[in-house]
Amino acid sequence: MLSRLGVLFPTTLLLVGLSFVQVPSLQADEPQAELAKGVELTQLKKIWSQGRHNAFTDLVRFHDKWFCAFREGEKHVSADGSLRILVSSDGEKWESAALVSMPGLDLRDAKICVTPDDQLMLCGAAVTQPPHEKSHQTYVWFSKDGASWTQPHAIGDKNYWIWRIVWSDGAAYAVGYQTGVGSRAERTKRGNIRLYKSEDGETFETLVKDLGVRSAPNESSLLFLEDGTALCVVRRDGEPDATAVLGASKAPYTHWDWKSLGVRVGGPQILQLPDGQLVVSGRRYLGKAKTALWRLDPAKSSLQELAVLPSGGDTSYPGLVFHDGQLWVSYYSSHEGKTSIYLAQLILSPSN
Repeated sequence: MLSRLGVLFPTTLLLVGLSFVQVPSLQADEPQAELAKGVELTQLKKIWSQGRHNAFTDLVRFHDKWFCAFREGEKHVSADGSLRILVSSDGEKWESAALVSMPGLDLRDAKICVTPDDQLMLCGAAVTQPPHEKSHQTYVWFSKDGASWTQPHAIGDKNYWIWRIVWSDGAAYAVGYQTGVGSRAERTKRGNIRLYKSEDGETFETLVKDLGVRSAPNESSLLFLEDGTALCVVRRDGEPDATAVLGASKAPYTHWDWKSLGVRVGGPQILQLPDGQLVVSGRRYLGKAKTALWRLDPAKSSLQELAVLPSGGDTSYPGLVFHDGQLWVSYYSSHEGKTSIYLAQLILSPSN
């Protein structure tokens, strides 16, 4: 059961268990965090709002610094999208490290990770917007410091949007979803997702041409467990089967079992905590859109809601990092009027 946390002025104090946790003040009419028992929100901070529309985040820790990547553009869909990378040494003070652009193309949904050879790897899709024929091509960039980036390198197939790249045992894996297949009804019937693999992060070969998920599958997140099992959470938008699905596979990851999670999740991200807990975050569609976190039980293919972060309107697309005993969550939201980038820190008690 989630509890809604009250607001006091001028400073907000959240009563969690037997301790008070100070967080930035919220106005009375602003959304507030809803936390399950055993979950503490220790800090919430807006870290960027300089672009007209700031959205679709990811978060990584590299060389004892924080890097947050996201899209800046005129609006949610516009022809001028660029990928902004922020850097912070302490998670408090943030500044721009780089802005990656491709003239005439809308760069979308930045994802950032660390390669086995100790580089930052940025991934995003370049979209050709109207009046030109709409198309998608995924690109990657590499950097040793987050400030200077290589030229873009095209990966995967045209009109298969590679969503997020995950490294495991020296190889890169990614799920790409088919774009450009027309209406939602057509995507429901014909849209598919495929699994890619790369040994160097630049040349991605198709490992599984069709993973067998229907009902307009698209955004996804991969996780590799210590025993080599791969888990994958996939968003679906087809009606009436718009619930997210969970896939599981063993090496070489050519055969997958899929089960519905019973909940619709947008922009999913999955992370395993040091105590073994599996956490999923993304857009919650129940009622008004919010950014939420769930505990995943893969055996039951179920999600238990842990937290709903202060958010609303145009929101979600989180990045997740566990550091110093806390879960750090980057996300974007328009609940304060303008789409901005936020950073939350939470403590999660061990699961029962």
